[in-house]
Amino acid sequence: MSRVEELLNEFNEIASNPGKQMKAYMDQGKKVIGILPYYAPEELVYALDMVPFGIWGSNTKTVSKAKEYFLTFYCDLVQTSFEMYMDGTFDGLSGIITPTPCDTLRPASQNFKAAFQKYGKPEPIFLSHPQNRVPEFGIQFTLDQYNNVREHLEKIAGKATDMDALKKAIKVYNQSRKARRLFTTLANDHCDVVNACMRSAVLKAAYFMLKDEYTAKLNELNAELVKLPACDWKGTKVVLSGIICDNPELLKLFDEYNIAIAADDVAQWTRSFRTDAPETNDPMRDLAVQFSRQDYDTILFDEKSNENRRGEHVARLAQDNGAQGVVVFMTQFCDPEEMEYPYLKKALNDANIPHVKLGVAMQMRDFGQAKTSLQAFADVLELRK
Repeated sequence: MSRVEELLNEFNEIASNPGKQMKAYMDQGKKVIGILPYYAPEELVYALDMVPFGIWGSNTKTVSKAKEYFLTFYCDLVQTSFEMYMDGTFDGLSGIITPTPCDTLRPASQNFKAAFQKYGKPEPIFLSHPQNRVPEFGIQFTLDQYNNVREHLEKIAGKATDMDALKKAIKVYNQSRKARRLFTTLANDHCDVVNACMRSAVLKAAYFMLKDEYTAKLNELNAELVKLPACDWKGTKVVLSGIICDNPELLKLFDEYNIAIAADDVAQWTRSFRTDAPETNDPMRDLAVQFSRQDYDTILFDEKSNENRRGEHVARLAQDNGAQGVVVFMTQFCDPEEMEYPYLKKALNDANIPHVKLGVAMQMRDFGQAKTSLQAFADVLELRK
C-alpha cells in the first residue's frame, strides 16, 4: 500500500467515526465544543485550548426524538443533528454553537435551548450573523456577536482569551484553509487516486480534528500527491453544488459511472474554506471581516443578486476546472437552495454547461432514482468530451 493510500484511509477512518474521535479528545482531558453550520468562528474555541467539533447531521440516523420539536418539512441536516443532541451522542460536549443564518436554523436554535433547559443537554451558544454583513455596521454587528460567543466560551474554558493565542489560531486556520484549497486542486489533477468518496472523507475529517493536526496530515498527503505523475483521466468530470453531499453510498455512484469531481461549490466543503481571515493586531475584528468577505453563497444575503453572480461563479468553476457538467445536490426542504436554483440553471444554460439536479436527504436509503439520473447524465457528458 502506498503512502497516499495509507493517508487517504486514515482520513476516511476519522470521517467515518467522529464519535471515536470525539472520545479520544475527551480522554485527553480536552473540552469539546460542537459547531453547527454555518460560519461559526471556530478560532475562538481553538484559542481557548478547546476542540471545535463539527456537526453536520448524520447519514445513518433515523429521526425519532427530533420529531417532537420539528415539523416534517425541516431539512434532515438540522433534524439528524438534533436527533444526536437528544439521543446522547453529544452528551460529552461542553457546549454547542448554534449559528442562525437561515429560516431553519433560526428557530432550531431555540429548540436546542429548550432541550438544554429541560434535559440538561450541552449548553447552546446562540450566534446571529447579520444579513448586511459587508458595510461597516454589519462588521460591527458580527464583532458584537462574536464577542458574545467568546464570553460564553471563556466561562466554559474557565479563563480569558489571550489575543496572541487568537492571532495564532487565525494563522493556523488560514494555513488549514490554504492546504484544503490545494488539496481540491490536486484531487482534480489526480482523480484516478482520489475518488469521490475519498475526496469527501479528506474534507469531512477537518470537522473532527484539531486544525493543526489535520493540516499536518493534509500537507503530507498533498506532498505525496504532487509527486505522482499526471493523471490521464478517461472518464468525465463534474462540479458539485449544494449544501452537503457526503453520503458514501451516493458518492460511490460517481466511481461506478467513471465521473470525477473537478471542483465543488458545496457548503460543507469549499464554501467553508475559500475565504481567509486577515491577520492584523485586532484578531476579533479580523474574524468579523472574514465573514463580511464570504461570497457566492445561497445562505448569505447578496445585495447584487440581480446580477446572478453565484450562478455565474458555479459556471466558471466548471469552465476553469475542465468539467463537462454540473451535478446539483438539492437538499430536501432547503429553501435558500431551492429558491436560487432557477438562477443557477439559467447561468449554466447560458454557458452551455449541462447539469442534473438530484434531490437528496440524509435519511435516504434508496438511491435508485439518483442512480438512474446520474447514469443518464454520464452518457450525456461522454458525448461532450
